[in-house]
Amino acid sequence: MQHIRNFSIIAHIDHGKSTLADRLIQECGGVSEREMTSQIMDTMDIEKERGITIKAQSVRLKYILDKEEYILNLIDTPGHVDFSYEVSRSLGSCEGALLVVDASQGVEAQTIANVYIALENNLEIIPVINKIDLPAADPIAVAEDIEETIGIDCTEVLQVSAKSGIGIKELLEKIVRQIPPPNGDKDAPTKALIYDSWFDNYLGALALVRLKDGSIKVGQEVLVMSTGKKHEVLALYYPHPVHKISTKEISCGEIGIISLGLKNVTDMAVGDTITDAKNPVSKPIEGFIPAKPFVFAGIYPIDTDRFEELRDALNKLKMNDSALSFEPETSVALGFGFRVGFLGLLHMEVVKERLEREFSLDLIATAPTVIYEVTLTDGSKVFVQNPSELPPEQKIASIEEPYVRASVITPSEYLGNIITLLSNRRGIQEKMEYLTQSRVLLVYALPSNEIVMDFYDKLKSCTKGYASFDYEPIESREGNLVKLDIRVAGEVVDALSVIVDKDKSYEKGKALVESMKEIIPRQLFEVAIQASIGNKVIARETVKSMGKNVTAKCYGGDITRKRKLLEKQKEGKKRMKAIGKVELPQEAFLAVLKID
Repeated sequence: MQHIRNFSIIAHIDHGKSTLADRLIQECGGVSEREMTSQIMDTMDIEKERGITIKAQSVRLKYILDKEEYILNLIDTPGHVDFSYEVSRSLGSCEGALLVVDASQGVEAQTIANVYIALENNLEIIPVINKIDLPAADPIAVAEDIEETIGIDCTEVLQVSAKSGIGIKELLEKIVRQIPPPNGDKDAPTKALIYDSWFDNYLGALALVRLKDGSIKVGQEVLVMSTGKKHEVLALYYPHPVHKISTKEISCGEIGIISLGLKNVTDMAVGDTITDAKNPVSKPIEGFIPAKPFVFAGIYPIDTDRFEELRDALNKLKMNDSALSFEPETSVALGFGFRVGFLGLLHMEVVKERLEREFSLDLIATAPTVIYEVTLTDGSKVFVQNPSELPPEQKIASIEEPYVRASVITPSEYLGNIITLLSNRRGIQEKMEYLTQSRVLLVYALPSNEIVMDFYDKLKSCTKGYASFDYEPIESREGNLVKLDIRVAGEVVDALSVIVDKDKSYEKGKALVESMKEIIPRQLFEVAIQASIGNKVIARETVKSMGKNVTAKCYGGDITRKRKLLEKQKEGKKRMKAIGKVELPQEAFLAVLKID
């Protein structure tokens, strides 16, 4: 155990985490030159294209220092706020962390959030300034920034370039010398923390575990503590980016992959504890929370015949992603589809993109919403995640909506823009602090439904991309909320209903009907588009009818002949309006997402 080092890399998105992992693997000779690819730890195409880590990966490396062989277990973590629970479990499996900060950008909001998780787990933090070969790099200013913002001593901070390999040898040496070896009792009963799980087509559900105490052997009967089920260990592996390394035993302090022959990832949830079935530990490792969806959206196939294919695709994705939840729902406007729960907006984007790419489906997603707690006049409570399920206004006593604590770090010249944006989104300021002369930290309490639509895009555009943003759920608070319905030709379109703040409902309704007017094609009859709260119409636009020139054939003669033809046309249009149906184009549903 004295020769094992378990560490992870924490950084903001795009600060060079995956590239640094590549260099460390290369330097230790973990992967041959022939097998090496850039971003080897990112296995999905979406991860490589977007430059983000969605699924945390691990690798076991061998490193020789002073003629002694050390085992380095690198646990790569996702960088995005949606996956912060996975980050916390991964960091709970380590003794140390590399805090990577971009030399040209400085400390960002996500970096701070992950550092606090690392500090809660009592990890040894090694600050690393990356991208020092960039023309805009200012490592001295960034070192001061880390000291002031996070409070870590940066007198001996390492300056590296993951792209060109500068400073990688020194970094490996520092990892071995500074990060403590794991502590645990080799003779105690088996106690392992699951910090990642996924589905393999040949081996079934696999769990990536860190052994806190004892050991696990092939053939041993183990107990998964949250489900209470017992299983036999069929195979054990050490993680490797290209091919898993088979082993007969994983001992205390090590990380490894366990195969129990399970068909479902939910039986091996992230954060759960595995112990020996015959001699179990008395209590599981603390901090286990079953994955809870934060954002909900309806996902429908554009071609309604492909509903079953969408169901199969979601079931296959769920095998790999235990945080995904879905149930069937129907919409008058969109037909059959599913109400899907996601960890956050990035998770929603990734899932939708994977469904479209990997399963060749054409999909449409409704506006994302959060869970509202509705207290009815009879005292009972209901939870609503779909606006069309909201009870009638006269039956509602109060509606509570979830809030988040949002941290925004921005250059000071954009402070006015951001405060305006946060105030417009019903934000309540909790803290404002100048980190340096040119950078400000803002902490606001914000309603969740104000950030699930397009908040991140607006934040980036009003700060030219320089602000960074992080949030954590806090509690539910009562809000003055109403359901805004959109009626087309008198009929409510359920898929376009949204829950909004009453004070903003008029502007939102007006903006929605105006954008719908541009999208809905002209019919032979007049089409009224209305925004309403209950039965009260608050905004209206009219799509003018296409007129046929019925008087063209009428030349000469008395005016009454023309009038007779126009009256006849008017009657026909009236009849059409009474029975006419309007087909809504796909863009109409996307218009809801683009309104601000």
